[in-house]
Formats: sequence, structure tokens, C-alpha cells
Amino acid sequence: MNRITLNNGVAIPQVGLGTYLLEPDDAQSAVTYALDNGYTLIDTANVYVNERAVGRGMRASSKARDEIFLETKLWPSFFERPTAVNETLERLGTDYIDLMILHQPAGDTVVGYRILEKAHKEGKIRAIGLSNFDVAQTQRILDEYEVIPTINQVECHPYFPQTELKALLAEHNIALQAWYPLGGRGNDSIMSESLVQELAEKHGKSPAQVLLRWHIQQGHIVIPGSKTPSHIAQNIDLFDFALTDEDMAQIDSLDKGKPFFEHNDEVLAGVPRIRARRGGPEVVPFPARPSAAHDCVI
Repeated sequence: MNRITLNNGVAIPQVGLGTYLLEPDDAQSAVTYALDNGYTLIDTANVYVNERAVGRGMRASSKARDEIFLETKLWPSFFERPTAVNETLERLGTDYIDLMILHQPAGDTVVGYRILEKAHKEGKIRAIGLSNFDVAQTQRILDEYEVIPTINQVECHPYFPQTELKALLAEHNIALQAWYPLGGRGNDSIMSESLVQELAEKHGKSPAQVLLRWHIQQGHIVIPGSKTPSHIAQNIDLFDFALTDEDMAQIDSLDKGKPFFEHNDEVLAGVPRIRARRGGPEVVPFPARPSAAHDCVI
């Protein structure tokens, strides 16, 4: 497994398992399977409502805690909660987190980032990251805070390779971690490109593996998500082939300069909030009242 050394000296695996949209039981079994079959990086988040399950999956695996790179994300409604990191540790059943990320550039990011800085100094988290911060939002963090973020986790794929953001990240040795590395669940438009199909046949790999290998050679960290053992295994089987410079350039030419998921003030104003309650948080959409669909415990 390739590793990338972050700007604070912490090494992170280049491929991990994402758990977005996985129900707790599925997240638990996927995490255990992944860790028992070559993975060491696991990604989750407060708002995924599966952190307890991820922790159970880790403990059920054959890997010791110090063999696992665990990352999670702090949701905006927790940015002003001084106990947010401790509560996250309790849900995950661990005494430290390898990487903790501000999940969205919404809410009071000033307070949220300072909470992460404090936890970093206390040894509760080994590295601090961002998610979904654009160029201006990332620059603001760089200008105002003591600890430089190590990662920005953003939508990234051949249709939207984050060219402008990557230039800023490179100046500060901040790694790019890609969500939607294949274009998103249920969206096979990139994998269906004739070029990607041809390269898959050329290398004897699947279209997904070709795209993930493109990410690897771009220097990205990828966290494709799945609950299916065969897909989990396939998504890490990337290190027995390499794309040529010509292959890479051809995939680069797919750039459309447009993401699948649009981030704007209206969207960010509508992100769900998480409310504390006995037994764990519940996810509630802004500004609506909670409903049965959102009455879930991590």
C-alpha cells in the first residue's frame, strides 16, 4: 500500500474505505472486511450516523488500533460544542483519531477549527483537515490559524480534477483526498466513457480500477465506499499496474470543469444539523423539525 506523508509528518494510506450512506450494520461489516483484506484507512463522519458501527467493525477486525488510520469529520452543528471531540471519541470507542476534519465551510468555522487545534495539542487527534473548502475558504484557514491543515477532502474525479484548488494545496503541501472519486454512487457516466472502457481492456482491469489508478498517479488519496466485499477488494487492487503518460493525459482530457455536487451559500444553509440527545446525536435537516426518518442514533 502506498502512503503519503502529510505536512505534519503523519503518514496516511493512499486508498481507504469510505462509509458514506452505509447503514450501521453494513458499515460495521464493511469495515471489518476491509481491515481484514488489506485496508488500513477508514473514513467516517458525525453526520454519517455510523461512527459507533465503524468502531465496532474496527474492534472486530484482525487489525490492532495502531495499525489503523481512522478519520472522521466534525459537522457544523458541533463546531461550537467544546465536548464535540470527546463525544466523537466515545462513539468510535477509541482514545485518539488519526485525522479529524471540518466537514463543511458552514457554521462557525473559527470556533470549529480552534476546537480541533486544541484537541491536536492535547494528543486526541494526530492531524487536522478540511472538507469541501474552496480556494478562498482554504486560504482563510491558512491566514488565520496556527496549525496548517494536512488535507482537503473534496469532490474530485476526471470530470472535475480541482485544478485551481490543487495549485493552492501544493503551495502548502496539503494533500487532496477525493470523495466521489468515480463520480458518485449510482453514477457511472465517467466509467462508461469509451476511453475509460478502452483503457480498462488494455490493462486487464475494471473501469473503476483505471479511474482509481489515475487518482493514485495524480497523488490523490481516495476513499471509495462500498458494502460489497468484491467491490471493496477490487478498489484496493491498484498496485500491480500503471497508466502510461499517454493514458494519464487522455484521462485528463475528460475535464469538464464542473462538479456533480454544487456547493453554494443556499446549499450550505440547508445542510443538516445534528442535535445532542440521550444515547447519541440525531440528524435533523435545517431548519425543519425532526421527523422519524431523521430520528437516528450513531
